[in-house]
Amino acid sequence: MKINIILPYKEKFDKFKSSAVSNTIINNLEYSKFKKYISIYGQDVENPISPENFIGIKPPLLPFFSKNMHIAKKMCSKILKEKNNINIIEIHNRPYLIDYIHKTITSCHISIFFHNNPLEMKGSKSTEERKKILDKADFVFCVSEFVKSKFLSGISYQKKKVIVLYNGVDRKLKHLPKKYKEIIFVGRLVPEKGVQLFVKVIKKLYYKFPDYKFFLIGSSHLGVLKKQSNFAEKIIKEYEDIGNRAIYCGFASNYDVQKFMKRASLIVVPSTWDEPFGLVIAEAMSNGTAVITSNVGGIPEVIGKNGIVINNINETKLLKNMYELLSNSMKMKKLQNLSWENFSHSNIKSSKKLDMYRNKILVSSSNKK
Repeated sequence: MKINIILPYKEKFDKFKSSAVSNTIINNLEYSKFKKYISIYGQDVENPISPENFIGIKPPLLPFFSKNMHIAKKMCSKILKEKNNINIIEIHNRPYLIDYIHKTITSCHISIFFHNNPLEMKGSKSTEERKKILDKADFVFCVSEFVKSKFLSGISYQKKKVIVLYNGVDRKLKHLPKKYKEIIFVGRLVPEKGVQLFVKVIKKLYYKFPDYKFFLIGSSHLGVLKKQSNFAEKIIKEYEDIGNRAIYCGFASNYDVQKFMKRASLIVVPSTWDEPFGLVIAEAMSNGTAVITSNVGGIPEVIGKNGIVINNINETKLLKNMYELLSNSMKMKKLQNLSWENFSHSNIKSSKKLDMYRNKILVSSSNKK
């Protein structure tokens, strides 16, 4: 038996450059009872997170050939050579690969994982495409009820195959850590993440709260340390011009992000698009960090009533909520306690749930033989 996980090519399964999908996979891998049977396929990296499980694929020689399809072909070739009696293949965020994999390895069991809105992804945009996925897949995993509802739009059958599997976070801490007067933004420096709102508000709060430091953590592209978009360059300059307590940190590894969250009093997640889940919020809650965020996508499922959630977020609303919170230390402490005490998205829980469905596939496969 073998479980084969295929990453999107843009994901870097690297200790220092990993992003949301890679972090979710490693979090689930850590506590999986199937860990020794799992192979993870992705683009070749220098410092793979779990070298014993990772198989790095070098880019195709032909520059215009699909890099994602290239990984799929290399994976299928290896699977066919190994001749395992049962193969489970888990496709993350690249639904169009199911046709090739299903046709190439006819006896395999396929699960698809949606970390984003299926209606915006190649291979699952139309109702017909999603129906075909249900016909070929054993299970379809969605990171939130929000994503699940998008997948099932226009579909009235095989709904039991579609499962909500919330992203799991590895909480390392045993007690609520000491908090400092630090506020953080963590995410890609793109308009839909609301980073421009954060910068404008910090500019107005900076001199009103001289004992606070403000940290902007992220880059315009996943895992990229130097290359920035024009939008990001403009935002970074505007931010650094605020003053020496407005600190731009660039892209940070997940390990370093956790260190920031451990210290931070507050994280601001002012997304203006429909976030599929909001992993950064779950990570912040695991560190007991107070949360101000927006009421979009899957975010309300993560934060619940344990933070400040703003409807139709804009600069004025964010400024008002941040000012009130920074002016009220008791409220800040209350939100930190709510985050800490009501953190529920542990990787132990998500890994156990995923293994349960993997086991269902194994039992079903064994019964057919």
